[in-house]
Amino acid sequence: MRPPPSSASTTTRFAALRADVAGPRLIFVNRFFHPDHSATAQLLTDLCLFLAREGWDVHVVASRARYEDPSARLPASEEVGGVHVHRVRTTAFGRGNVAGRAADYLSFYPAAFAALLKILRRGDIVIAKTDPPLLSVACAAAARIKGARLVNWLQDLYPEVAGELGMAALKGRLGAPLRALRNASLKAAAANVAIGDRMAERLQAQGVQADRIAVIHNWTDDEAIIPVPPGQSPLRAAWKIAPADFVVGYSGNLGRAHEAETLLGAARALRTRPEIKFLFIGGGHHSGALGRRVTDEGLSNVLFQPYQPREMLNQSLAAPDVHWVSLLPALEGLIVPSKFYGAAAAGRPIIAVTDADGELARLVRAHGCGVVVEPGDAAAMAAAITGLAGDRQACAAKGQRARAMIEARFTRGMALEAWASLLRGVVGGRVR
Repeated sequence: MRPPPSSASTTTRFAALRADVAGPRLIFVNRFFHPDHSATAQLLTDLCLFLAREGWDVHVVASRARYEDPSARLPASEEVGGVHVHRVRTTAFGRGNVAGRAADYLSFYPAAFAALLKILRRGDIVIAKTDPPLLSVACAAAARIKGARLVNWLQDLYPEVAGELGMAALKGRLGAPLRALRNASLKAAAANVAIGDRMAERLQAQGVQADRIAVIHNWTDDEAIIPVPPGQSPLRAAWKIAPADFVVGYSGNLGRAHEAETLLGAARALRTRPEIKFLFIGGGHHSGALGRRVTDEGLSNVLFQPYQPREMLNQSLAAPDVHWVSLLPALEGLIVPSKFYGAAAAGRPIIAVTDADGELARLVRAHGCGVVVEPGDAAAMAAAITGLAGDRQACAAKGQRARAMIEARFTRGMALEAWASLLRGVVGGRVR
């Protein structure tokens, strides 16, 4: 993420731009914003800074807590690159346990609702993200009271996600009223932005009108993340990976929505191929258990590295020859792993361990930029890896097609302009 401008002259320039724009204010609501580096914060910061540069009057309601350090406290209000940031007090237990996380969620709803009642004017546009879950319900109520319009930016769909990840009650009686409230807030919105076609299909199945659904995919920094020839990332040498080794990589969070059994089975099957390495860069809910199992089974072909600094992201994404991305089939249409776009921007082919008709599987097949493997089919994953390792030219060609897919469909500039176009449509009552 590029640092936002902050000089007095820049502030004056943004104020002049806003004065020239006739229209409502944009009020984004999400727990995290710059300087946080969480995924939702990065996307939100990119979009808000872009819209402010385009002359929109942009505001953000966020928490004073930090994603990375819950004990830290950000200022209650400030201007970041022409964006007015209003931060509210919440609990700050962090992500260490479920009860603390739930308290952080619950405290944000009334605080954000109260802030909206103070900030909103008739005709403004509230853009609600999904951190915390079901935030659209509180935002819809505030928008209705103040005569504002609502746009929902759906990064995931709750309570369905929680139900599929083990909270069985949310698939039954407890989930039904929550879904009804969520669906009412979606149907009341001027527009609902889904981050994938499968998610859009889910929304329509819930009764949301098709003409109130727009698909705008998440993005990566395709200008900073550029292809590096295989084997030439300096991190490979630092991590004692030989230039001739074939590296299967995973970058980012390995959370509850993902699975590693397929990868683990492939690593077992290929343990006699010392030139094939499995590299895990990141962390997440399943990462600790995966590391323990690798150690217990003596799998010396699986390597672990921590999250890398953002300035090293291009090199860390270039360290593998191929990336694998996973999503549990039950979560198709509820979540889209955004790490897919970074790996593709780096010019690496993707092994999509997902449902055969999943969001990423459709993209991989349509663009010929990787291989689709059904979750649990370790033999198929091992075969895919040995096939790519045995034909480095074909592997590189798939990586080139992955980068071409990003440039043709998923650049950051395309996504930001799609957002600007959508919001202009909301202002003019012409949402498509």
